[in-house]
Amino acid sequence: MTRSPLLAGIDFRAPSHEVARQLVGVLLLVDGVGGRIVETEAYDRDDAASHSYSGPTERNGAMFGAPGHAYVYRSYGIHWCLNFVCREAGHGAGVLIRALEPLAGLAQMRARRGLDAERLLCSGPGKLCQALAVSRAHNGMALALPPFALAAAAPGAAVVAGPRIGISKAMAVPWRFGLAGSRFLSRPF
Repeated sequence: MTRSPLLAGIDFRAPSHEVARQLVGVLLLVDGVGGRIVETEAYDRDDAASHSYSGPTERNGAMFGAPGHAYVYRSYGIHWCLNFVCREAGHGAGVLIRALEPLAGLAQMRARRGLDAERLLCSGPGKLCQALAVSRAHNGMALALPPFALAAAAPGAAVVAGPRIGISKAMAVPWRFGLAGSRFLSRPF
């Protein structure tokens, strides 16, 4: 089996819960706007909470695509959510990017979100996508190419784990990961 090239020091062909943990601390930019990933959640096809659980559809097709690509969907018909596809093509696994510490393009984020409070700009998956102007147009795009840019995390980031948020019909696994002590999380651990 051929291994995919590393992106920000992460092999996206790994299981989603491993990728989710490794993404904490990685710098994510979309058209130069973004920050440090401080919270993620992992999903896999064997998980009833995953969009891939029932197999490929028109909506979730990107999640079954090549690793290291974006899977973007609308949550409850309101908010866009950004996921990074993991495992081999056809598997159906990904990592939801739940929160960022805003570091680049704060003026653009504030204008897009209509608020000034830095802590609230990207403290949830829908808020993050609004602040970074992520939409369905980004679905299926390679994370290694513009408009995306990923940079490796600084070594030594302390990562905490716990249950995912709002999941009631799935495996009870500690697949939510966060940067310990971050004030930019969507919810405390």
